[in-house]
Amino acid sequence: MEAHDHRRRNRKRLFGIANLAAVCLIIGGFIVWGSMHNEMGKGVKETASTSGDKAQLAGEEDRRSNKKKGSGKRTADAALTGQQLAEAAVTQADLKKTYDIVIKGGRVINPETRLDAVMNVGIIGDEIGVVTTKQLTGKRTIDAAGLVVAPGFIDNLSYDPNPLGVWNKIADGVTSNIAMHGGTASPDKWYAYYGHNETPVHYGASFFYSQARNQFKLGRYDSASTEQVAQLRAQAEKALNDGALGISFSLEYVPGVQASEIVPLMELAHEYNVPVYFHARYSDMEEPGTNIDALNELIGYARQTGAAVHIDHINSTGGTFSMTQSLALVEKARAEGLDITACIYPYDYWGTYLNSARFDEGWQSRFHIDYNDLQLAGSTERLTEQTFAQYKKEGKLAVAYAIPPEDIDESIKPSYVMIGSDAILEPGLNNHPRASGTFARTIGLYARERGVITLMEAIEKTSLLPAQRLEKEAPLLKRKGRIAKGMDADLVLFDYKTIIDQSTVEHPELYSTGIRYVLVGGQAALDDGKVNRRIHVGQPVKSEFKRVDGTAGGQLDWNNKEYPLLSYNGRQYVDLYAGTEQGYSLNWDKVSHSFTVTASQGNSAVADAGLLELAHQMPETGTLMLERGYQAVKDGTSIELLSIGERVFAPLEPFMNLIGASVTNNGITWTVNSSS
Repeated sequence: MEAHDHRRRNRKRLFGIANLAAVCLIIGGFIVWGSMHNEMGKGVKETASTSGDKAQLAGEEDRRSNKKKGSGKRTADAALTGQQLAEAAVTQADLKKTYDIVIKGGRVINPETRLDAVMNVGIIGDEIGVVTTKQLTGKRTIDAAGLVVAPGFIDNLSYDPNPLGVWNKIADGVTSNIAMHGGTASPDKWYAYYGHNETPVHYGASFFYSQARNQFKLGRYDSASTEQVAQLRAQAEKALNDGALGISFSLEYVPGVQASEIVPLMELAHEYNVPVYFHARYSDMEEPGTNIDALNELIGYARQTGAAVHIDHINSTGGTFSMTQSLALVEKARAEGLDITACIYPYDYWGTYLNSARFDEGWQSRFHIDYNDLQLAGSTERLTEQTFAQYKKEGKLAVAYAIPPEDIDESIKPSYVMIGSDAILEPGLNNHPRASGTFARTIGLYARERGVITLMEAIEKTSLLPAQRLEKEAPLLKRKGRIAKGMDADLVLFDYKTIIDQSTVEHPELYSTGIRYVLVGGQAALDDGKVNRRIHVGQPVKSEFKRVDGTAGGQLDWNNKEYPLLSYNGRQYVDLYAGTEQGYSLNWDKVSHSFTVTASQGNSAVADAGLLELAHQMPETGTLMLERGYQAVKDGTSIELLSIGERVFAPLEPFMNLIGASVTNNGITWTVNSSS
């Protein structure tokens, strides 16, 4: 099997089409697609919330058309607008309920469906119960007129959710704080600790390789031995099973980590279908060792292992002074079918600790700066040679005015680039202002004031894309980054005219402005602009893995041939290659990671008899059952597949519908009735 693709084909629940007679003919033949997260008509036209928004929405439509070209799939709801899709899910029972909170008359933006319209949102408990233009009754009503209602922001490049910094995240619209630049070597203890301390934000972490190797007392320029790597790999596997969301490396800070350490961990990541986050090895264009070398290294690992790669803050590492060339390298790799994403923070100055390897000899030449271009974070002090040496001994963090502004403009645009802060405020306030202002700055400066990206794109980059990067093995994230019936009630309400960051290098603790409400699990952690420190409802965001338990989910009788069925998330699955014995051929495309299904002339279309033989057997007990994003496609319609080892399984009823067949079930055996 070729390396898997991490492109998202998300699914969404359609509960009914009452009150939408005009669209019944469009969706009538596709009710079978009524599962949780169907991709909702990427690139469809939006309904403007006000006449003043129409020009902006048209611009967003043009930009989306360009950026999504070649990446979508035809789905049942492709002809519907986001507003129509939301209304299609509304039932009479929904309209009769009394909701805990009703958000009334806000400009609701759901990047998954491209919804952008003035609507009402009803919340029951920690869940969104309805999104509609119709009147709702609530125990509490928030008048959102003039406000944007967006999914809560997901900071996937943060650090441990300490009791100080989490409130600055809340004030910046962040509802999920995920430590993927860093993390922990012991997620079982890490999750237990933050669960006990009851944070206001949802929280998760990676297996932090740099921290784990410290047990061997290795220096930053030392490489681990073969035996040590084997131990670290075993610890990483335990960490993933304990909930770690992926694996993270910081190659610039620990240059001794080489391919002999990285590849085994990446092979493990591919096996478990989790991404690997990299702070790349180089941050400049001075030989030896350039941004281009750094990115080629990461792309090479992705190509060799099939693992998904995320490039941390490409604006400051891997792209500075070479952004056009660096992005072109990433885009070429993605065109091969490699699963590579990146993030940025929207500042044209970086920050790190003065005693790190980034400040090894020659930093002035590499970064085109000198001592006076460094400022001690949390102060007004510019450094000198003498104070640099002093603060280096103390391990202080300084910001460096060393990123060309045009690099931020270029790096924020691509569809695979999301927003990540790379910071959380800590006691002592020796922090980059991105700890408090990243998300408001993205929207206020780069969308509203400068128009580098659209509002829709800004919200997508701050909510949906981070969720999609990690959700394949973290089920909780499939309910975040969206505003739709059944999704988690993690929401941010802001005034698009005034939202902006206030934090500065001198005062990184200042809260962002223009954000009025932040709901975490349906509770207002920011209420009418004021932090509500009584709210501590953050939930752990963890990887969860299902394995074959050896129990068949029934049998499929297809033209007097029997195939075992597996049960996964309440649905029956059959080996995709069963179809090759029934007159269908499969053509694998390594770029789109899809099988094209076509009717063949022969009785059996499979080229590999071994694959057909396996279709009659249960997979080995204990094998991981993974959602790698593979698809089966026929006549422009696709279904999601399940990966089990080297085999792929299709959801039974959707697969039969795909090929024009139907099935019946007598409680144990499913029987194929007919096919066209």
